[in-house]
Amino acid sequence: MKTNIVAKSIIAGTLAITLAGCGGMTQRDRNTVGGAAIGGVAGSLLTSGGTLGTLGGAAIGGVIGNQVGGHRR
Repeated sequence: MKTNIVAKSIIAGTLAITLAGCGGMTQRDRNTVGGAAIGGVAGSLLTSGGTLGTLGGAAIGGVIGNQVGGHRR
């Protein structure tokens, strides 16, 4: 069961690195993707690889990442 968690963590990390390479993204977009990736990994680890925990962590992390830094006017 631990190999499943490790595999999911590696996949999430690879996805985060791949998406971070997108040059046309704004800072807010990068924060959202980074937050979702970190939240997904954290949710997966906290729920021992549970799908709901992974998706919930990604959603919450994405919202937090989107709001980090505030709004510039």
